[in-house]
Amino acid sequence: MIRKYFIALICIMAIISCSNNKAKNRSSKELFINAGEEPKTIDPTLSGNDFVYPRHAFETLIIKGKDGGLKNGVAENLTISADGLKYTFNLKTNAKWSDGKLVTANDFVYALRRAVDPLSAAEYTSFIEYVKNAASILAGDLPKEKLGVRAIDDYTLEIELETPTGYFLDILTYPIFAPVRKDIIEKYGEKWTLKPETYIGNGAFVMIEKSPDSKIVMIKNTNYWNKDEIIPEKITFVMMQDPTLALAGIKDGSLDFSVHVLSQDIENLKKQEILNIAPYYSTLAFGINNNDKILKDIRVRKALSLAIDRNYIVEKVALTAKSPTSAWVPVGAYDVEGDFRENGGEYLDISKEGYSNNVAMAKQLMAEAGYTNGEGFPVLEYKTTSDLIYIQVAEAIQQMWKENLGVDLQIASMEWAAYQQMRKDKDYQLIRTLWIGDYSDPMTFLENYLSYRPQNYAAYSNGIYDRYLEIARNSSEQSVRMEAMHNAERVLIAEDNILIPIYNPSYPLLVSKRLKDYVVTPMQELQFHYAYLE
Repeated sequence: MIRKYFIALICIMAIISCSNNKAKNRSSKELFINAGEEPKTIDPTLSGNDFVYPRHAFETLIIKGKDGGLKNGVAENLTISADGLKYTFNLKTNAKWSDGKLVTANDFVYALRRAVDPLSAAEYTSFIEYVKNAASILAGDLPKEKLGVRAIDDYTLEIELETPTGYFLDILTYPIFAPVRKDIIEKYGEKWTLKPETYIGNGAFVMIEKSPDSKIVMIKNTNYWNKDEIIPEKITFVMMQDPTLALAGIKDGSLDFSVHVLSQDIENLKKQEILNIAPYYSTLAFGINNNDKILKDIRVRKALSLAIDRNYIVEKVALTAKSPTSAWVPVGAYDVEGDFRENGGEYLDISKEGYSNNVAMAKQLMAEAGYTNGEGFPVLEYKTTSDLIYIQVAEAIQQMWKENLGVDLQIASMEWAAYQQMRKDKDYQLIRTLWIGDYSDPMTFLENYLSYRPQNYAAYSNGIYDRYLEIARNSSEQSVRMEAMHNAERVLIAEDNILIPIYNPSYPLLVSKRLKDYVVTPMQELQFHYAYLE
């Protein structure tokens, strides 16, 4: 692993060095972007939340434009039935794959059936579950051919939903709804994404080079139907995890954008005008494995939450955080009136003045559970990604739990791909849980804890919680929906304590002063379709 890391580091430094030599003379339409680590896959159907690469190589029916708003992608137009269940899309007749073949409705049918096939093990099937029969297919109760999607003809696609879903068009922008080529996947199998000649997409860019743990290079797709509006001619996605290297690249002009920022440099970076603190619809929490024998005790869970000084973490550790929180759904989700979070409030007293009382309550709960001053309590293990900020937050909590409860915490960090697999396997006690909303409805934060969801990595199961969310999903009345989701969140956090929310982050980014018209949404969606260097 160490050898692999150093090889990757050498490759990245070589990229920076070469690009640095040409930085001043580089075309305004050639970009160098650090969008994060090597993804587990760049298959749009199977990818987790590593969407940046599929978003550039593939296009969905509906996309997000330069202003972050919804616009037609492959869809020329659409109609929605009066009951809100059937969406009929007329496709563009000039939409093509990167090899020049026409995109048809059958490409979407194949892709969506592949997504619900239990054998595919797609990550974001939560989005597909809105489509009729998807949940039953994923459970193995129906064949994939029963999915509520059909090609009426080559350029007419119909999608039928289980229930009316007001935010379904937002969901359609995610890569799991992108078309993929049946002939390519059947010929090359899982390896179809590994080489430029087989990674055939229908998006604005086409991959020309892929070096594991180093870079993915894309150029403008000349077969893309809207190529004239796409500005960059070439984008090199550099997989650079080291924020120090990223900063050096931004300063010397060899790098234009980076998602990795040294938190201790925040104030200095602001002064240099190379830091963008972007809006972020998200919550950071310690996730709990409900199968763990020690952590099954709700008293222990609540004690661990009460013993965290969230204000200290926001003020001294996570310097770009927006605010401390003890709730799951952040500010930014709508309600019947106003904001869901503001209406729902906090589940703990997170004021500075209330912390001493919280600690006293935590000690009492641990004593009731049989662990007075931590006696007899085993060492807990917390698993996180290797991002420095999450390790620093964990270290702060490690000290708080030791001082307040006598509880020892062991911190283990890992690379992103390994972390994803570990999470999927539920091989943890405590885990870094960062959720970024996919749309502005509170459901985006709550639905992954339904007992039957593949994304329920906590192994959480509560029939009352499930019923509240089913009410919210099956009702068209906003007052009914929102009341049910407030009740569900209360069960999840205040009663079962399956999550320990800590703070609402912001999204710090390193951005060259020269880079213009890139798109960053509060959902952490990155697009460089219209970006250029000034």
